[in-house]
Amino acid sequence: MSAARLEAALADCAKARRSVTYGALAAEIGLDGPGRIARLTTFLEALMEVDAAAGRPLRAALVIGRSSGGLPARGFFLKAQALGYDVSDAAAFVAHESERVFTELM
Repeated sequence: MSAARLEAALADCAKARRSVTYGALAAEIGLDGPGRIARLTTFLEALMEVDAAAGRPLRAALVIGRSSGGLPARGFFLKAQALGYDVSDAAAFVAHESERVFTELM
């Protein structure tokens, strides 16, 4: 799996103005086997660091948990908070970052 494949998959999601589940994204970029979601999460957190440092919207906001009510997993919010974002209203934070991805990056 390369960072380029991850970024391309997220760009496709942004162009279509849609989110994607962790499992579907892992399959799309070729991650399989045990621990694939954990590996994907590691890649997404690294991408969050890059996006935050560059002042870009967090593309990882487009990746949602299958049973999390349309929100990313808890680790997304922990990482965002560690990067200095206010995630006290999780749904509003994801909506804001997703809209930024849709409008600023595509």
